[in-house]
Amino acid sequence: MDTQLFLACFFVYVIGTIIFGWWMTRKKQTGEDFLLAGRSLPLFLTLGTTLATMVGTGSSMGAVGTAYNSGFAGSLFGIGGAIGILLLAWLFAPVRNQKFMTMAEELSSYVGANRIVMNMVAVLTYLGCIGWLGAHILGGANYLQNTTGVDPVFAKVSIALGFGIYSMIGGYRAVVWTDSLQAIVLFAGFIATAFFAMQVLQGWDGLLQTNAKIAEVHPTNPIHNLSLVFAICIGVLGNPTFRQRIYSGNSVPDIRKAYVISGILYLGFAIIPSIIGMAAWVEFNGAEMAKDQAFPNMAKTVLPGTLAIIVLLAGLSATLSSASSDAISGVAILVRDIFKLIFKHTPSPDRVVADSRWSLVLTTGIALIFALKGKDIMGYIESMIAFLLAGMGVAGILGKVWPRYNAPGAICTMVAGSCTALYITKSEACTAFWGKPVIPTIIVAALAGIIVTLLTKPEKISQEEAADILAKERDEMEGA
Repeated sequence: MDTQLFLACFFVYVIGTIIFGWWMTRKKQTGEDFLLAGRSLPLFLTLGTTLATMVGTGSSMGAVGTAYNSGFAGSLFGIGGAIGILLLAWLFAPVRNQKFMTMAEELSSYVGANRIVMNMVAVLTYLGCIGWLGAHILGGANYLQNTTGVDPVFAKVSIALGFGIYSMIGGYRAVVWTDSLQAIVLFAGFIATAFFAMQVLQGWDGLLQTNAKIAEVHPTNPIHNLSLVFAICIGVLGNPTFRQRIYSGNSVPDIRKAYVISGILYLGFAIIPSIIGMAAWVEFNGAEMAKDQAFPNMAKTVLPGTLAIIVLLAGLSATLSSASSDAISGVAILVRDIFKLIFKHTPSPDRVVADSRWSLVLTTGIALIFALKGKDIMGYIESMIAFLLAGMGVAGILGKVWPRYNAPGAICTMVAGSCTALYITKSEACTAFWGKPVIPTIIVAALAGIIVTLLTKPEKISQEEAADILAKERDEMEGA
């Protein structure tokens, strides 16, 4: 494959997405339009943007790399993601009716619109968005560098500019339209790669034999595998990006349908990274290889020249689509929640769009700085999920299903989650047993929240009253 031609195609592709995003959003926008697409996304756009984000950096590189080292364990990524998105459809799709803008609003509404809870969730979700965004930049840059041999810094800056420009121009509507277009490209690319990969494996029997050979070299630990499923599932439940799709959807039935279809398709997709990863193991004789290199190396080696370029662009489009969604989620949190925390008021309606664009530059810039120092994508993602998102995911579930849940319980849930994740990560014995800190983190966070809630007084403000309080703040920002 001609690497210079691929690099040229990549920049043409990015310019095309920028023009497409501008064209789809060329009319004047309000703050609600820029951050939530006017809360009017139809089913097909919610479906397209959800699929594009789910089949992102983790699936295109992390899951394939996991399969390269651990066989069918690469499918656990898809299983965990499918469970998470189906739980969102079941539990949280109805929160669309409250017209929340951020996860901080939603979680604080469960506990009397408590300001401490709202501020904690705002900070944690913003850091989580930066973490995800940094992982996408890091993954896309490693991918681009491995494919073309460009300088690592140039690759990271190119990826950041690639999604940052069209997101800044068009806002959330540009993101979801571009995501939906990229979803078609990346699904076609992965399916094409899997087709050629099966030829390398010589059919289903060869796939099973390869999995057995990999298991002999790299035996897997069932608890570690279970931890990976929990990590991906709680990452979806605690990720503000997936909540933003609920807040921006046209209706609860449309959101539920889109999420259920996404979960089913993603569950079916789960086997594809395993096929590609194990085919790469056969093609390269099990040579030592970084996890994020298996997919691009496989595409370059096995596919014909033109098809290889298309498939590699599909892999990069997965990174760009996921990154743009996390960037806009971070901007919504910064403009709605962090701005209120710092300045004690929300931005004026005539400044929301301009402030959002500057916030996107700031958010992407911070994530780029972290990405410039990072190397391991999966380690980056897994550590961030446990430390930042696991406690919030538990708090969201408890708040949604248990009316007795209160602010002290929510605070203890999040603090206990983060502290447990930090302790497990620093303990070699615990890490060796659990693999990832997410399971003990969920258990301790849930127990802490339940015990503290039962030992303290119920909230005086009902969830309906809390939602009204938050709506008044939001109306000031939206000029309602």
